[in-house]
Amino acid sequence: MIAIRTYLRRLGADTRGATAIEYGLIAALISVATIGAMQGLGGGVGGKWGTLLSTMSNYM
Repeated sequence: MIAIRTYLRRLGADTRGATAIEYGLIAALISVATIGAMQGLGGGVGGKWGTLLSTMSNYM
């Protein structure tokens, strides 16, 4: 019974898992922001490529 209490106290004091979770959440937040930015810019960039393609097609 004492060994279980000791183990649980050590487990509660260990913060390595919490740090890993925090890094995972930060990485997920950066990923979501990056995906959102790419989707926002995707339409504008796609329109520019379409304009370039039609211009090149007209001159060739």
